[in-house]
Amino acid sequence: MKVYTLADYAGMETEPEILFWVGCAGSFDPRAQKITKALATILEKAGIRYAVLGNEESCTGDPARRSGNEFIFQMMALQNIETMNMYKVERIVTACPHCFNTLKNEYPELGGNYSVVHHTQLIQELIDDGKITVESGAFQGKKIAYHDSCYLGRINDIYAAPRSILSELDAEINEPKRSGKNGFCCGAGGAQVFKEEEQSSTDQKVNHERVGELLESQPDIIAANCPYCVLMMNDGLKAKGKDEQVMVYDISELIVQANKW
Repeated sequence: MKVYTLADYAGMETEPEILFWVGCAGSFDPRAQKITKALATILEKAGIRYAVLGNEESCTGDPARRSGNEFIFQMMALQNIETMNMYKVERIVTACPHCFNTLKNEYPELGGNYSVVHHTQLIQELIDDGKITVESGAFQGKKIAYHDSCYLGRINDIYAAPRSILSELDAEINEPKRSGKNGFCCGAGGAQVFKEEEQSSTDQKVNHERVGELLESQPDIIAANCPYCVLMMNDGLKAKGKDEQVMVYDISELIVQANKW
């Protein structure tokens, strides 16, 4: 699979349809890199011309703003906006809800106006348009528990797309008691992933409490839509000694597995 940068496309006659914003987790974290590869595979199979920024992509600045450093946020954001505007970027897809929220809702005030979609929205669009299909059989007899990420769900009110995709799988889909608009954080949001964790009201680590809720339906798989959530769910499973019995996957990975790509 050849992945082109926007700089590569500058010397071509064609232009990419969409910019794939990889994000820090998707670029550097070994687990999240698998999500990056899964989304790239889906874009390839759907025949979508996409590009990445490569070395020209910097952090969106989300962790800096969440932790209170507005100066660093604006410095990073303005650098990214200058780069994307130079390439005349119009549409962006990202697998990270944190990047999604920042690019979509916070960059416009600094001059970065783009059509930004989360990867579950794009995958649903590709399924609806018949550009990809989901093969049956891969998850037959399996139980999948679904976890809403805060930055996609409660902050951006996007609940339908990931559930629509999961409904394409021949599996039993379960949700924890706190889901949708009443969802419960994995513990990583708001730059919390970069600091010492805090105890919840039940005197547990937040991700341990969340994993406990997800395990109530005795799933084989926990499905998420955020690289940080995947990281936190895996940590919680290890703490409970369930990491060999229950697997955590991003929704894009489930699509790739179902189709044996």
